[in-house]
Amino acid sequence: MSVGTSSAPGAREVRRPSASRPGEAAELGFDPDDLPDGLVVADEHGHVICFNAAAERITAVPAADALGQRLEKALPLEDLEGRRWWQLTDPYGGLAIRRLQPERNLLLPGGREVLVSVRYVRSEPTGPVRRVVVSLRDTEARRRTERSHAELIATVAHELRSPLTSVKGFTATLLAKWERFTDDQKRLMLETVDADADRVTRLIAELLDISRIDSGRLEVRRQPVDIGAAVGRHIQAYVAAGQPADRFLLRVEQPLPDLWADPDKIDQVLSNLIENAVRHGDGTVTIDITATASPREGEDTGTSVTVSDEGPGIPEESMNRVFTRFWRGSKRGGTGLGLYIVKGIVEAHGGAIEVGRAPGGGAQFRFTLPVAAPAYLT
Repeated sequence: MSVGTSSAPGAREVRRPSASRPGEAAELGFDPDDLPDGLVVADEHGHVICFNAAAERITAVPAADALGQRLEKALPLEDLEGRRWWQLTDPYGGLAIRRLQPERNLLLPGGREVLVSVRYVRSEPTGPVRRVVVSLRDTEARRRTERSHAELIATVAHELRSPLTSVKGFTATLLAKWERFTDDQKRLMLETVDADADRVTRLIAELLDISRIDSGRLEVRRQPVDIGAAVGRHIQAYVAAGQPADRFLLRVEQPLPDLWADPDKIDQVLSNLIENAVRHGDGTVTIDITATASPREGEDTGTSVTVSDEGPGIPEESMNRVFTRFWRGSKRGGTGLGLYIVKGIVEAHGGAIEVGRAPGGGAQFRFTLPVAAPAYLT
């Protein structure tokens, strides 16, 4: 593959060294540099005939240096015990029925870890090896996933420890000294146990939601939803719990299109966004519900819900991390999973969510849902 860098007459054209020997790209039927993974191909004599751009990036070896070299020299891999990989596997002299080496972690010079899989191409099932095709993948994405899983386990263990310790302590005390406590003391301890059990239940529900979101199995059972009434119920619950009624401002644009959504999951979204505004924001919490353009292609109308507060807001540098796992806007507790789940629920409905700065300077979350009825009703 070549890249011209000048167009002036007589200017020298700068070309990147080809990823493969002349004629090999045509034989392969594609440009190896277009592949996202590293590709190294050796011929029947064990000489490298293809070394694409991704392989250059992963190994830090220029293609010009690798082409024509013996495979074991151009790609000197070792296993995690320090043994030379090509000597162990003997690609050209091994079992005649062998067709591949499954993906595994190997080491490049300097100790950098890569994921390597190998395919042996033969002219006939038990014939000599005509090509050795090596696929290289960077392990950084996998490491990020592993770190994310480790963080999730650590967070869950931490969040579970506190309520379970409380539940165990109070129940053990009640069982051992039941007669020594008054009815009021027993009630207080049982109410604490009940609240901590609810906390554990919510955490387990969050974990199940994350599992379904990550695997694409979050089910949405659409029903008609009165979004204004749903927000009103959340406001009434906060007022009943002691929040002043004038802290909330609900504005509903009329008429609104009919909204078909999963009422339980929309309640979960509203609960999280309003709770964030109440706990982390200041001043009036404003909820605007309007008709808007649908976020889904082929539909004209959608419903938009905007939750704003007058608090300090979210720093500009944190805006792009708000919907990631474990992001916390303050040190006031929480798992940092709520907004990640909110985004997953909204997107499972075919909607979109964004964060910004409210007119009063606080945080502003806006999500938009398509309003089309389920297919079986259209």
